[in-house]
Amino acid sequence: MTRLRHFVLCTLAVLGADAASSVLDLVPDNFDDVVLKSGKPALVEFFAPWCGHCKKLAPVYEELAANLDFAKDHVSIAKVDADAEKALGKRFGVQGFPTLKWFDGASDKAEDYSGGRDLESLQDFVIAKTGIKFKKKAPPPSHVKMLTDHTFPAEIGGDKDMLVAFTAPWCGHCKSLVPVWEAVAKDFAAESSVLIAKVDAEAEQSKATAKEQGVSSYPTIKYFPKGSTMPETYEGGRTEQAFVDFINEKAGTHRMVGGGLDPRAGTVEALDTVLAKLTVDDLATSAEKVKKAAKGLKNKYAQYYVKVSDKLSKNRGYVDKELTRLEGLIKKGSLAQEKRDDLISRSNILRKFKGGGPIKEEL
Repeated sequence: MTRLRHFVLCTLAVLGADAASSVLDLVPDNFDDVVLKSGKPALVEFFAPWCGHCKKLAPVYEELAANLDFAKDHVSIAKVDADAEKALGKRFGVQGFPTLKWFDGASDKAEDYSGGRDLESLQDFVIAKTGIKFKKKAPPPSHVKMLTDHTFPAEIGGDKDMLVAFTAPWCGHCKSLVPVWEAVAKDFAAESSVLIAKVDAEAEQSKATAKEQGVSSYPTIKYFPKGSTMPETYEGGRTEQAFVDFINEKAGTHRMVGGGLDPRAGTVEALDTVLAKLTVDDLATSAEKVKKAAKGLKNKYAQYYVKVSDKLSKNRGYVDKELTRLEGLIKKGSLAQEKRDDLISRSNILRKFKGGGPIKEEL
């Protein structure tokens, strides 16, 4: 029975406890065979399920293993639940979580890993130790604009609301911010009046700007309203949702996490107020009231209210029919962002005429 259990555990170590995972799960019964006696080097993470830093590392470590899956015959990426397997943690002097150790595959000597916990740092470490070469995935195009001493003055005070992160290459919190910052920039990529930017505060070509802005810690995030060179220091949360909410409030945009539009996009409060006072019967004869209220409004969708009210006065079924048509186009997908935004905005306005809830965008 013991031999059978040992065989099963070793098999799981090769396949991974989770079929979808490239990270090997280790326990006392298979640790020595997989890590110490295989002749194959291994990077081993000692973690605890309740550890916040371990949870943060998990997707990065999984991606590392997936990227090196082609070289699994030459190097192992593995992990040990050292909270459940305390004996293994004690054996290798683990005192905190996560602890990463490098084993050469020929002895029980381990080298502590003390580098960064980002994907690039971990990959570079494994490559340096093994000489394995692989083609790194090309990063997606960035929507974050890098600013320098030369370009910064030209951007602030212009026709864009700007959120600028001042960072340093060695800063751990800055590294953690990178994927969030990229996501936020992508969310607002279709907003021509919003710019998500970054300044390398220690680079020769941009450190003067950081000094002028009084940056003394990293990351420092500042919001520059359009038409103003006087910033507001951002002190909110550093999640994608927190940044999106902040920009929407300041810039008057209506983006959601993921880049879609919220239920208020396209709607005009002054005209919604007019519609709210009309009964269902009034809506059919509301064209003149809406046209009068829309006069002088600069919002580009004000005239769409006028168009809908005019159509509705001639055909009481227009709103339902048009809303169904737009919903169908949206659900088909394969639309350019600008076109999709326009359809969502128009749909939101049509819902105002119906007096119902907003259309839900499928992202």
